[in-house]
Amino acid sequence: MSNFKHWRLEREAGDAGVAWAILDTANSSTNTLGAEVMIELGLILDECEKNAPRGLIFKSAKEAGFIAGANIEEFVSSDTPEKARALIRRGWDTYNRLAGVKYPTLALVRGHCMGGGTELALACRYRIAVDEPGTKFALPEVMLGIVPGWGGMLRLPQIIGPAAALDMMLTGKNIDAKRAKKMGLADECVPPRVMENAARMLVLSAKPPRQQQLPLMQKLMNGPLKGFVASGARKQVAKRARQEHYPAPYAIIDQWQNYDGDTLAVPAERPTSLDALVSHPTTRNLIRVFFLQDRLKGFGKGVENFAPRHVHVVGAGVMGGDIAAWCVLRGMTVTLQDQSVERIAPAVGRAAKFFEKKLRDRKLARFALDRLIADPLGDGVRQADVIIEAIFENLEAKQKLFADIEARAKPDALLASNTSSLKLADIAANFKNPSRLVGIHFFNPVAMMPLVEVVAGDSTAPVAAQRAAAFVRGIDKLPLPVKDAPGFLVNAVLAPYMNEAMRCVDEGIAPESIDAAMLAFGMPMGPIELADTVGLDVAVAAGRQLVGEADPPKKLVELVSAGHLGKKSGKGFYTWVEGKAQKVGAGGTVNPELAQRLLQPLLAATQRLVREGIVADAELADAGVIFGTGFAPYTGGPMNYLQSGEH
Repeated sequence: MSNFKHWRLEREAGDAGVAWAILDTANSSTNTLGAEVMIELGLILDECEKNAPRGLIFKSAKEAGFIAGANIEEFVSSDTPEKARALIRRGWDTYNRLAGVKYPTLALVRGHCMGGGTELALACRYRIAVDEPGTKFALPEVMLGIVPGWGGMLRLPQIIGPAAALDMMLTGKNIDAKRAKKMGLADECVPPRVMENAARMLVLSAKPPRQQQLPLMQKLMNGPLKGFVASGARKQVAKRARQEHYPAPYAIIDQWQNYDGDTLAVPAERPTSLDALVSHPTTRNLIRVFFLQDRLKGFGKGVENFAPRHVHVVGAGVMGGDIAAWCVLRGMTVTLQDQSVERIAPAVGRAAKFFEKKLRDRKLARFALDRLIADPLGDGVRQADVIIEAIFENLEAKQKLFADIEARAKPDALLASNTSSLKLADIAANFKNPSRLVGIHFFNPVAMMPLVEVVAGDSTAPVAAQRAAAFVRGIDKLPLPVKDAPGFLVNAVLAPYMNEAMRCVDEGIAPESIDAAMLAFGMPMGPIELADTVGLDVAVAAGRQLVGEADPPKKLVELVSAGHLGKKSGKGFYTWVEGKAQKVGAGGTVNPELAQRLLQPLLAATQRLVREGIVADAELADAGVIFGTGFAPYTGGPMNYLQSGEH
């Protein structure tokens, strides 16, 4: 056995002659590929060159997963093109060396395998994915405004074909163990109990590598038909992201098509070069967003003796039902309460379809559905660790409900309201112990929106807020602590923005033009389509409460008076067909000045909320507005955008 600071190289005795390279990054809960780790990998290859094993298997010593990727801190410090090139060359050369060894190599992937970890696995002859929920492959570099420069752009298309590879690289999406096997990214998908034997058998099998098994058409698409594939990929990317805002996906396509995935071969003057990416403000801002996300995750840590397993949700409407389904998907048992089984049934039906779509396994979907229990009498209140109220926005109804819940709930149960507009202090007014009540405010659609606001009222005990944040993190959402004020953070910045958009309609500007201006700016949806989506009756109420205008926009009032409430009624500012807004034309020429006009109320509201301490600081305001509204991530968030002077 050879011991290094971060790696162990263990050789099996006897005829097998298999060596195990075991990564255990020092002083870290996860494996990351910093400079020391990569240098030691080179030393392992040196040893194996002197005394070649019959096979070399890479595995992790960490419970947390295989490899989380490169060390982001090191990339941040590589803030010049020269430093960035040196970092890329280290990985590119090391992995090329690994890919070229004569003996067979295998990556045994259990848990997350991200970025440089996936590129290490791709440089091996074989890959085994361990069939567990946490096993995920991804090349998420595009999310940071950079490219998979350690061989991912070269090898992934050769292994799974260019269409699937570009889809992975251009979206940063995760691929689970079963999917990895199906698409050829993993040679085998095995349960944990047999993983080491399976790895040993495969590395000694002399089976041809995946690259040699690729169908002829895929090989042609990697060769003579590259231009055709690249052109199609560019058209798809252009629908989602403008090159001036997000250059990385365009760089990935260009570098694969014209430079065989070698980012170091691209001339510095090209807009798709590593030099251009490193110096682009989007890269700096997206890395900033990555660290903001990490900060939100941190709010869920440090709570001892709190491991909720049973959640009780009151209110089986769209929001309550979807909260219940999400909690079940994340492993909880959920009792769902409403006035009758008939009212609960639609939520259970939606959940069944949701589980089948997400789990892609009927057996697992059935097991999940077994954990969602219709509970019209609310018996689950007595056993629940977390109780979430998600009924309609009526203060008296919520107060009455919580009087019953407080009397029946366990003394240490977390009591939470999903209110979006009422003050927590008012809901808690009749509590015997108001310190128990906290706000846990989800956004619609629950499965899509990563942010959850954790609201602390004047009486909320700090431990209740901390537990709420831990619960939110435990169901894989991002907790944002906010104070108890109308609209909290996200709705309080959205309301004036949407109100301004509807004032523009009153002035005669077409809804399509308004939405087109904001889509061009980088918003995921225009404000008029957003108003239609949330419901125009909700927009009227939010406008009165959060914008403080007694005189709502005229067109909005006309539509609501006529019963046209947007998507849910089939007609609002737009006509809706099969869940899609029917837009007449593309909105004409995009008007950047219109976008700036619409942004001003949102920016002003964000500044005010930071000033008033509703959210602790500008960084958290940026995180909340990006993850809660989809505010253009390339800007780094509204407060960062204001500082940049681009508005």
